[in-house]
Amino acid sequence: MTHAVSPAREPAAASPSATPTLYGGSGTRRITIRDLSLAKERGEKWPMLTAYDAMTASVFDEAGIPVILVGDSMGNCHLGYDTTVPVTMDQMTMLSAAVVRGTSRALVIGDMPFGSYQEGAVQALRSATRLVKEAGVGAVKLEGGERSLAQTELIVQAGIPVMSHLGLTPQSVNAMGYRVQGRSDEAAHQLLRDAKAAQDAGAFAVVLELVPAELAAEVTRSLHIPTVGIGAGAECDAQVLVWTDMMGLTGGKMPKFVKQYANLRQTMNDAAKAFAEDVVGGAFPQAEHAFH
Repeated sequence: MTHAVSPAREPAAASPSATPTLYGGSGTRRITIRDLSLAKERGEKWPMLTAYDAMTASVFDEAGIPVILVGDSMGNCHLGYDTTVPVTMDQMTMLSAAVVRGTSRALVIGDMPFGSYQEGAVQALRSATRLVKEAGVGAVKLEGGERSLAQTELIVQAGIPVMSHLGLTPQSVNAMGYRVQGRSDEAAHQLLRDAKAAQDAGAFAVVLELVPAELAAEVTRSLHIPTVGIGAGAECDAQVLVWTDMMGLTGGKMPKFVKQYANLRQTMNDAAKAFAEDVVGGAFPQAEHAFH
């Protein structure tokens, strides 16, 4: 089925003297949600990566990545779970704090894990407050549009920025499975309503995961807040990937939307074998590696 596509909206022109404030920008202060809003006005696209530890986060911060998400994807690629569902607030808080400590410029966003906000707005605010106070994140992310409206509104009213997550919402994998969302007219209209509801509730950005590119483009044109795509085409305002997927560390077949920029799994495998062979063969350690 096809979806109506809204006319393209011209991005605001940047002044000739303007310098990028997101990727490639100078300065040491933390990126804020206002910076993301201004980038939307300029038509400037920006990257976001996940991270789950201080060392990895420090590399991405040094590379100029302006936004780092401590995603509940840690369940799959860091903690060994089959899904994101088992991730706890204790785990999210501990690893978010590590990422904050490893960065100085990036806006760090902490995911709200399954079970930390589904009971209602008060539980959601309590969980979000913990991520801000104990981990030091600059914003939180939660899944759902209209169904998370009360949670988003109360968290935002408390002064904590909220990123919404629509389309494929991994915490609902038991209900929806892993498949592209919004292909029917009804589903497309609901996703658009969810996006506008999240914006009206005060969300500063919306993640669109596994959404048809045409629909994601329509959502992006319809909102004044940034959209962040993952498997949602090229017209989103920003793009995010799970870092272990992007770096080629994750094993097995990759989703269609992943582009691998390195093959760390093979590099690490080769290095581990080289180390083991040196130890077994007596080539390591040598005299220069010993103390006397």
